[in-house]
Amino acid sequence: MKFIKIFEEVGINDIGLVGGKNASLGEMIQNLSSQGITIPTGFAVTAQAYHYHLTANNLVEPITQLLNKLDKNKLDEFATIGHQIRSLIRTAPLPEDLAQEVKEAYATLEKRYGNLCDVAVRSSATAEDLPEASFAGQQDTYLNIRGEQELLNRITYAFASLFTNRAISYRIDHGFDHMSVALSVGVQKMIRSDLACSGVIFTLDTESGFKDVIYITASYGLGENIVQGTVNPDEFYIHKPTLKQGFSPLLKKRLGTKQLKMMYSDDTSDSTVNYEVPLHDRMMFSISNEEALELARMALKIEEYYSNLKGHWMPMDIEWAKDGIDGKLYIVQARPETVHSQQQQQTFLEEYLLDKQKAAQIKTLAIGKSVGRKIVSGIARVVEFAKQMHEVMPGEILITDMTDPDWEPIMKIAGGIVTNRGGRTCHAAIISRELGIPAIVGSVDGTSKVNTGQIVTLDCSSGEVGVVYEGAIPFQIKKIELSNLAKPPVDIMLNIGNPDEVFNIAKLPVDGVGLARLEFIINSAIQIHPMALIHFEKVEDTATRDTIERITIEYSDKKEYFIDKLAQEAGTIAAAFYPKPVIIRMSDFKSNEYQQLIAGKYFEPQEENPMIGFRGASRYYHPRYMEAFALECAAMKKIRDQMGLTNTILMIPFVRTIGEAHEVIKTMKQHGLEQGVNSLEIYMMCEIPSNVLLIDEFCKIFDGFSIGSNDLTQLTLAVDRDSELVAPIFDERDPAVKKMLELAITGAQAGNKKIGICGQAPSDYPEIAQFLVKQRIASISLNPDTVLKTIIMLNAQ
Repeated sequence: MKFIKIFEEVGINDIGLVGGKNASLGEMIQNLSSQGITIPTGFAVTAQAYHYHLTANNLVEPITQLLNKLDKNKLDEFATIGHQIRSLIRTAPLPEDLAQEVKEAYATLEKRYGNLCDVAVRSSATAEDLPEASFAGQQDTYLNIRGEQELLNRITYAFASLFTNRAISYRIDHGFDHMSVALSVGVQKMIRSDLACSGVIFTLDTESGFKDVIYITASYGLGENIVQGTVNPDEFYIHKPTLKQGFSPLLKKRLGTKQLKMMYSDDTSDSTVNYEVPLHDRMMFSISNEEALELARMALKIEEYYSNLKGHWMPMDIEWAKDGIDGKLYIVQARPETVHSQQQQQTFLEEYLLDKQKAAQIKTLAIGKSVGRKIVSGIARVVEFAKQMHEVMPGEILITDMTDPDWEPIMKIAGGIVTNRGGRTCHAAIISRELGIPAIVGSVDGTSKVNTGQIVTLDCSSGEVGVVYEGAIPFQIKKIELSNLAKPPVDIMLNIGNPDEVFNIAKLPVDGVGLARLEFIINSAIQIHPMALIHFEKVEDTATRDTIERITIEYSDKKEYFIDKLAQEAGTIAAAFYPKPVIIRMSDFKSNEYQQLIAGKYFEPQEENPMIGFRGASRYYHPRYMEAFALECAAMKKIRDQMGLTNTILMIPFVRTIGEAHEVIKTMKQHGLEQGVNSLEIYMMCEIPSNVLLIDEFCKIFDGFSIGSNDLTQLTLAVDRDSELVAPIFDERDPAVKKMLELAITGAQAGNKKIGICGQAPSDYPEIAQFLVKQRIASISLNPDTVLKTIIMLNAQ
């Protein structure tokens, strides 16, 4: 055929003929199908066919004349000219010989897939998916197209979409001549994801650019809802290095609201229709853990193939679909990721720091998922309808329900963006990253909570959650050259509680994590007291029971909810720094803090002084908590054995006596966590005077130590740090505390065991950090915001 190429006939070197999408599909079908990558086939209407359509219908000259009239600053005129060009192309009939070839190619698909085969008609620009420019999404896609005549019509529509307003604008911005870019059309067998689910995969973290994870979004029905930002999808993160080793490293999962499901329509005037998803289905993840891992394995093979082909790391942007009839997972598109892959290796860190004290006094207007780790203040402009777009002024904060490619000319002048709907792979998120502006997507009610003319501040600097504040809040931008930082005289590690921040924090020049706290995870991600999941029958009030049932709806065994969530969240911290050591401290809630968890009141004692009460190691073998500790151990075992994250070191807090130390070690062994097996090390928090006085005996039991300066100071000086009356006495710099630090360090060194510090003191007091270095401590673990200044300070000694 002259104008048609089946996908099996084309490859990555044919972009000039069939465009980026089609070339990539052909490349994968030819080279990856044998590796278990399932890809529906089809054919490409070539770029030559596009040129032939224009010349046969004498359209080149009138299109050129219209383009010469363009003034991008006159939006109304801009839209009119685009519409006129599209009308010329759409209404012109396909040349007869070209139409005949399309019919023959479609007939071949019908022989393979059945009469009136359903296909997707996708545009594929000849400059598309180049590393320096992403044309993806600039042209139109048509789904569930059946029959010769409908297919021929949609091909002319696809040709015309080369001149959508957004595509014209994009070419102007990136210096492409309009007539030098041609358009091929891909005709691909549809996957019946309308009866199942679909989504997008990125082979990196889209926010931080962190290379070692695969990020998957999933929602019910056809994938256009995710791409367009119509729904907030489910999210999954999988760790690449241990996936390659054959483990199952499913990291954190986030449940999306998934309000709508796009399905085939019976209405001949519209090929698809959106239905509301039942509440029960919204509360369930749209794919299973194993399906997420299977998708990740396919994505990894695709990334590795393209990276080898290009000779350098090539992160990928992949669309997938699950067929509701055969139950199989398919890859339907793959293209290079075009934001982080274009960035040169940075030699500096840019950190946006909000004035937290001022922010605490300011009203929060809306929250959502943050995109771009930046902060911006500006005048809000609420735009409910596309026809209002021209009202947005340069630098204003665009607040709208959702965006699509038609909005891009306006998005380019906005200072920041807030949408009600969408996830991290929606249109607004992708374009915001390309433009380098902060955005908050999926805010639900941003358009009703923010008013046009209000001064607002968008804070996207603090992890997954972005906040819209009322008013202008001061912030700083710190830029630190990493190339100027020498290695300090001691290992620098991190104190971390929130897994949502770790992929970005992992950029810091550190040697691992000295303290990963489980308390934050249990409080924010799990929320429920673990004993309530074991003894649900003891939870008496109906409202609490209903809450627990709702949160654990995915699990028939509620204990597995605790194990899974703890393993996923803590595993995310371990994965971010892999293979560097990550010390995970087992739970150290006090009884009054455990009471604050859902159903906590049914399982916790009332204590006069919880600070020195039922906490730490004493819980782990006690009948009131030992079953819950078994769940903690199961989660840690899952991290190490199933996820393959053997860089984790487990640490036991608040060990009062030698006997208690032996009891905890024995209990952990009973739960499958045995020292030395699978290279497991168990550390102890050194935070009680008895730990220091008997450090030589504790050295015989544990593999290492980390000093908890807060509790050690409190117990050395007999000061309850929660008491306002004696709080001024609490000071880690007190000579008695420094003597304790010295004894702990020298004692551990005498026992040939590593000892570091993870308490607050080195973060707060540079002189303490300097003192510890003089004592030859092995490592200092710091809060992330103090790492760089501490390294600079220590190097200046």
